[in-house]
Amino acid sequence: MFVAIQSGSDLPVYRQIMRQVVDAIAAGRLVAGDRIPSHRELSEQLVVAPLTVKKAYDELEALGYLETQRGRGTFVTAHPTHEAQRAQQAALQQMASALVAQAMAAGLTRDAVLRLVRDAADSLPSSRR
Repeated sequence: MFVAIQSGSDLPVYRQIMRQVVDAIAAGRLVAGDRIPSHRELSEQLVVAPLTVKKAYDELEALGYLETQRGRGTFVTAHPTHEAQRAQQAALQQMASALVAQAMAAGLTRDAVLRLVRDAADSLPSSRR
């Protein structure tokens, strides 16, 4: 699993980790049953405090994205909680609004924006559609 921390970001490190794990799940790079590095392993890779990674993992677990199995490791779960789905939908709504505003500022029509989104969805692997 590849996670990159941006030191100059306004987003706290644990939130950067959370966002990248959720994005990897959404993109299909991580799927249910995949084992991810322990919080200690990831903290060593990122050179951040283990408690920072643990906080990210704990929140992801509370949202239903991860499950820790004592003695086995931490795994991606099959079903995020309804709270996680609602939070993800709200974040996507904000991104969609920003995309539409940016596209229209660039002179694209509503139909052109919809075509771009449809093309992007069509380019996903069939298992993710």
